[in-house]
Amino acid sequence: MNKNLRKHSSKESVEEMRQLAIERLRHSEDVLIYVTETHPQWTSLVSAVDHRIDRALATLRPQAVADHRSLLGSLGWPPPLSTLTSSNLDTGKSAEISNPLFTMQGLLKQQYCENFLALCHLQELQWRRKSRQLEGHNRKVALQQPFWAIEELVNPISIACQRHFSKWIDKPEFVFALVYKITRDYVGTMDELLQPLVDEARLVGYSCREEWISAMVTSLVTYLAKEIFPKYVAELDGESVSGVQSKARFSWLHLVDLMIAFDKQIQSLVMHSGILLSLQDDGNLQKISSLSVFCDRPDWLDIWAEIELNDTLEKLKPEVDDERNWTAKIEGALLSGFESYKSPAVSSAFVRRLLLVVDRCRSLPNAFLRSRFLKMAGGSITQRYLDCLLLRCQEAEGLTALTDDNGLIKVANSVNAAHYFESVLKEWCEDTFFLELEFDHSEQLGIGINDNSGLEGPIDGPVGCVFDEEIKKLENFRKEWVERISVAVLRGFDARCREYIKNRRQWQEKGEESWTISKTLVGALDYLQGKMAVAEENLNRIDFVGAWRSLAAGVDHLLFNGLLMSMVKFHDAGVERFNCDMEILFGVFRAWCLRPEAFFPKTSDGLKLLTMSSEQLRDTISGGGKTMKENGIIHLNVAEAEKIQNKRVYMS
Repeated sequence: MNKNLRKHSSKESVEEMRQLAIERLRHSEDVLIYVTETHPQWTSLVSAVDHRIDRALATLRPQAVADHRSLLGSLGWPPPLSTLTSSNLDTGKSAEISNPLFTMQGLLKQQYCENFLALCHLQELQWRRKSRQLEGHNRKVALQQPFWAIEELVNPISIACQRHFSKWIDKPEFVFALVYKITRDYVGTMDELLQPLVDEARLVGYSCREEWISAMVTSLVTYLAKEIFPKYVAELDGESVSGVQSKARFSWLHLVDLMIAFDKQIQSLVMHSGILLSLQDDGNLQKISSLSVFCDRPDWLDIWAEIELNDTLEKLKPEVDDERNWTAKIEGALLSGFESYKSPAVSSAFVRRLLLVVDRCRSLPNAFLRSRFLKMAGGSITQRYLDCLLLRCQEAEGLTALTDDNGLIKVANSVNAAHYFESVLKEWCEDTFFLELEFDHSEQLGIGINDNSGLEGPIDGPVGCVFDEEIKKLENFRKEWVERISVAVLRGFDARCREYIKNRRQWQEKGEESWTISKTLVGALDYLQGKMAVAEENLNRIDFVGAWRSLAAGVDHLLFNGLLMSMVKFHDAGVERFNCDMEILFGVFRAWCLRPEAFFPKTSDGLKLLTMSSEQLRDTISGGGKTMKENGIIHLNVAEAEKIQNKRVYMS
């Protein structure tokens, strides 16, 4: 076959012989497919024929490619780029470039089209062979090969662009502008001239527009990976020695801005082809994204995330240091659907900055990179926010142990800030963007990451939102400090009612007629009511519920163990006094619930036992746990009930 091709000197004869050879090879492939399906045991025979066909293709394809390049040279491809200068690229105006593919005519056009079809037929044949040989295996990656004919168009343009790129090493915006202009100016040719040839060759799964755009983007990514990013990394390393990184960081962020803007322009070109749905797949998006440079270099992604984090924290510092942002409240909701939780204004600053980071990572071409970036940059911003809240709470607790109102208000503001931020993150995690990250993570559990990610090994950990860890930390923080508010109030209440608890004689005496409450309890209840009023005013509604319930549990424990389980004897008058005191105490908590006694379970049950008649008390306890429950005593065990019985002294 090689000898026959060399014998024919004319282009027409060569093309005819090539088409004939391709047709015979396609027929041979049809036979091999039939044999493979009907006689799967004939593997040796099929392998021998495959070897011969591979030898033929090893000659045919290079010859077809060489002829294609020769034809492109005859057409004047690549077109001259000398009219594209930095000045007219900067203004967005440049002279129109002639399109050799549109201007070719006659025999030259016929030869080009025939050669283009030959390359398409060869690639279609190669696809069929790979599909047969990989039957039963994961064929998706292996079968997705670049479009050979489009590659031959892009490669010479890419080489020609390098001369311009070398002048713009410090002006990357011109690089992106040039690549976009070339991509846009010739994309129409792909649709009008070349796509019909692809359809004629029945090369399934290839769009000339998409392949052209993808190949141009790939050439740009290659240049970025070889020239731009190594230079920027070296600048960062150099400046890190001197301790000043502002210029290198600015250059890096500027480059990322250019890449994001470029990708949006490129996606708009793809959308015009009517294949918008294919962009939803990460694999297709990666082909047309300049940010795919991070797929092979996740270490560069980490550098970007760190720079983005430092830049965000620097912009947040003035707002964090301004004390007014910690006292002023968010007016309404920052975002629709979010409650403010009485959060300080500084919360909105962190949410806005974090939202900007999330928006920037949306441009990354696959879910793994987005998740990794958000974990590093977004997670660290949230941690910084939590550190600020913790520091303020610790300062308030360290100065006054939360005994004064200012300290309590300071902690309440921090709790509100944590709750607001937590609610925002939870709402975000229900967004489609974050759900897709979660789904992608669940698919990768226990599966090694492919080579394109730059990492290897299984991914461990629970499936969930990318901010699950941060949400848990915020939740634990506010629960801890709500509990500390309750403990601080309880500690003050305990100190003020110590005499009330230690005075055993009062339970054997009748109270003063003009008083409906023990005098020694008045100050403690006044303190409790005052502190909880401050907490109610400053804490958000949800966390305040947790605060007063925790306080009620603490008071219940204090009274039950300090009085009902102590060496006290309750006479009839003492029981009446204790009952009145508890009614006043329950009345304080009745402002926040309908049945406050339910939140003092042990004290309430103890009071029920004390108010029973002697016979009823004896029968209730002697009947055991079942009888106690029938009489409404459900939070005390028999031993505790017997202790209370022993403290009851009936005067009649």
